[in-house]
Amino acid sequence: MKIISAKQAAHIIEDGWWVIPGGFGCCGHPDSLTQALRKRFLDSGSPRKLNLLFASGAGDRKGRGVDALALPGMIDKVIGGFWGFCPDLVRMARTGKIEAHNWPQGVICKLFPLIASGAPGLITPVGLGTFVDPLLDGGVIDSRGSISLVERMMLKGREQLFYPTQRVDCALLRATSADEKGNISFGEETSYMDAVAQALAARNSGGIVIVQVKHIIRARQLPLAEVKIPGFLVDYVVQSEDEHPQTYGKAHEAAYTSSTAPIPAQVHGQVALAKRMIVARAALELSYHRSANINLGIGIPALLGATARTLGFDHYTLTVESGLVGGIPDEGLSFGASLCPEAIIEQASLFDFYDGGGIDVAFLGFGEVDAAGNVNVSRFGDRVTGAGGFINISQSANKIVFCGTLTTGGLELKQANGRLQVLREGRIRKFLPKVSHLTFNGADAYARGQEVLYITERAVFGLTDGRLQLREIAPGISLDMLRAAMECDFSVAPNVSVMPFTLNVAPDEHSLAA
Repeated sequence: MKIISAKQAAHIIEDGWWVIPGGFGCCGHPDSLTQALRKRFLDSGSPRKLNLLFASGAGDRKGRGVDALALPGMIDKVIGGFWGFCPDLVRMARTGKIEAHNWPQGVICKLFPLIASGAPGLITPVGLGTFVDPLLDGGVIDSRGSISLVERMMLKGREQLFYPTQRVDCALLRATSADEKGNISFGEETSYMDAVAQALAARNSGGIVIVQVKHIIRARQLPLAEVKIPGFLVDYVVQSEDEHPQTYGKAHEAAYTSSTAPIPAQVHGQVALAKRMIVARAALELSYHRSANINLGIGIPALLGATARTLGFDHYTLTVESGLVGGIPDEGLSFGASLCPEAIIEQASLFDFYDGGGIDVAFLGFGEVDAAGNVNVSRFGDRVTGAGGFINISQSANKIVFCGTLTTGGLELKQANGRLQVLREGRIRKFLPKVSHLTFNGADAYARGQEVLYITERAVFGLTDGRLQLREIAPGISLDMLRAAMECDFSVAPNVSVMPFTLNVAPDEHSLAA
């Protein structure tokens, strides 16, 4: 192991290399390394035509994280799971400047150990019937018309998808401390972010491993229990030359790395009325399940942990796909972290649990829904967030609760005297004749026997006989009002009930929702 500067590290990277940029969501990206790499390219035009492989592209939507590398000529090809925090990279894909593929996040994080083992790829049903399926888009999200890298195959009478592995030339990782032997600890990091598997993948590909750390501990060795990446896997260590925040939203939060630290009195900032109503209704689904394993997705579902805690629901275990078990998932620019987690495991291991059916209830967001119960969360015209872990989770959970507003863009509501009023409708309708990108296949979910709900601020729908069905309606909202705000048809259950939405919602309150 050799200690070098970020500038020196940037000059090691060669044209055409396959690079793993570390981090998850808004956490754990080695910004000193990628910023130095960016500066080298701007100064000299090198390195050119790099290729990126990431499960969850880290960033803050403002140029930090993976987006620091989003320069024309610098990047040639990307395979990524979640793209939502990397808008500049998305623009390059949608304008044809790079070849771009969006695969399920759980697939990509499992590819890292497979690369290390020399396996040709991953065979899994995850992605069948979605935009990743070669019968649809094949996971291609660029405007070049690139050829899908995913293959359909038959194995023991069952359709499967084959995702190929890729040789890796370099892993750019981040951790907390390094000792004189190059042993690496993650003591102040929010999770492990697949760093061990990524280091193994690079090393066994004949590549190099560069780790950015906050502290270099000299003249002593890290305690054995703290070592997460052994020194023999690490080629270079770089001490952070800029800030080393735990997340892009919070420089330091003691509760991210302790199960006993005090939880902040207010976990989330001010939350709009419609979102609180959705979360309150979704929390009731938690009360119906005892000793349940729960996954919370990004967006509105991420608010559920703090809300349920105030209601005294503690008979479940919350997980976040970054590898966090227990605690209260954070959101916004701290997505990927949890307050007071009980355990941290490898992301790939948690996805093994997910894919095998270990999730009792998954709470996920939605961008578009249609009459067949299909859901889009991955692409809206030229705006691409990517599937992230959504496909793995939605295809394997025993029960799925989608959470989102009926419309968005200027929606204004008022709740008074136990009734809901729509003061101004949102400009964008989310229930459409057909979703524009197929991230969740309603017909396949119905065939699998999954229970599926769609909770909005005005109504609750279920998936019945492969179609959207109204189950509950909020007081003050009529069937005609509901249909006027939706562009897709739905059936009506014979026993539609009144939607309970008063939990944690003060009377005589109005607020912009979305």
